Amino acid sequence: MAEAFDVVVIGAGPTGEIAGARAAAAGLSVALVEHELFGGECSYWACIPSKALLRPAEALWLAQQAPGAREAIKGPLDARAVLAHRDYMVGDYKDDSQVKWAEGAKLTVVRGSGKLAGPRKVRVEARDGTVRELEARRAVVLATGSRPRLPEIPGLKDAKPWDNREGTGAKEVPRRLLVLGGGVVAVELAQAWRSLGAEVTLAQRGKALLSRYEPFVGEQVAQALRDSGVRVLLGTTAASVRRPGGTGEVSVTLTNGEELRADALLVAMGRVARTEDLGLETVGLQLQEGKSLEVDDQLRAKGVDGGWLYACGDVNGRNLLTHMGKYQGRIAGDIIAGKKVHAWADAKATPQVIFTHPQVASVGLTEAQAREAKLPVRTVQYALQDVAGTGLLGRELKGTAKLVVDEKRRIILGATFTGPEVGEMLHAATIAVAGEVPLDTLWHAVPSFPTMSEVWLRLLETYGL
Repeated sequence: MAEAFDVVVIGAGPTGEIAGARAAAAGLSVALVEHELFGGECSYWACIPSKALLRPAEALWLAQQAPGAREAIKGPLDARAVLAHRDYMVGDYKDDSQVKWAEGAKLTVVRGSGKLAGPRKVRVEARDGTVRELEARRAVVLATGSRPRLPEIPGLKDAKPWDNREGTGAKEVPRRLLVLGGGVVAVELAQAWRSLGAEVTLAQRGKALLSRYEPFVGEQVAQALRDSGVRVLLGTTAASVRRPGGTGEVSVTLTNGEELRADALLVAMGRVARTEDLGLETVGLQLQEGKSLEVDDQLRAKGVDGGWLYACGDVNGRNLLTHMGKYQGRIAGDIIAGKKVHAWADAKATPQVIFTHPQVASVGLTEAQAREAKLPVRTVQYALQDVAGTGLLGRELKGTAKLVVDEKRRIILGATFTGPEVGEMLHAATIAVAGEVPLDTLWHAVPSFPTMSEVWLRLLETYGL
């Protein structure tokens, strides 16, 4: 006999947890299925451990910019203490606290690999081979996330490279680390391991790092990496990889003939949806491996009759960020509970922070994206070091603030900041973009002096207000 619930959620990362909790808060019975650790990728192998590795280096960097503090600093980071802090922040890779939270949110915890077994039916196989059959009276939510993309490079798979899991969870600092990629994971982990003493080379096939952001972002982060001792190679592509037996020294040959050698190889070249082995064929869906599930703005899977199947987070490919997956989870949970809402912020007002030092914070459209959409664009830019609050944080600190403005509607389409701790300034920009706050109204939002947020006033003055 199948166990009946109102809702069955497959995947207990942040997205699935929130979707389930939102539905349970409305009085629905919810089963939450997970085959690994409750809390998911972000909690143990991505967001949390990477930021735990990066924060000590950022704190040291900030202190080194402050006269009086820099003179008191002696010695490098204590790598062993940093790794121990990382382990503490991920609960020593145990999910007891997450399970306790889930049970407190009135979710029924089900351990095992879940897959669809027909309309509103889910089959869960535990590690010991036992099987539970679940039936959803109202909805099934797929929140299975994504996995790293491994490019087709000769010898790469046999070389057993690091992905984000090994990149955030290594127990020892490698003497030499080679990073392939130029996105967020690549730059964050290159900086983190360099700060802990590794010799780091980063090779990016494109001509710039972080190419989806404003051009000054990649330029400033690349310079920061170089200043810290990272060797940054742009416009380079790996032609082959060699590592006999998958252990020991790894050798990567570039298309220009140069050979790079390292003790560890990190591949950070994108992610693909975890849609394989989900039983999608049992409900009439056929997807190629790694292809995301297409959903509507209520997160319902397209091509499934009855509107009972939802897909939230990375698995639907709309927006591969933890906080936007949680946003989708809230939307889906509310819809399943009977509310009339739909998702739009994941396409219009997406905030993101890159936790390098300097930090990068952005929301909405870049100038290039706005012009490609043929919007009436005007941009304004201001140097963060010209604001008194920045100088008070440290004498040598600097950065850039940029707004992308819709000239016809006089609203902000996008904002980007680089500099010390600018992530904490981002929510003001997110509110402005999501709320379409007119510039003439923003002029009356007076920033406190002397904080870095005064850059908002300077940007509006530069615009002409």
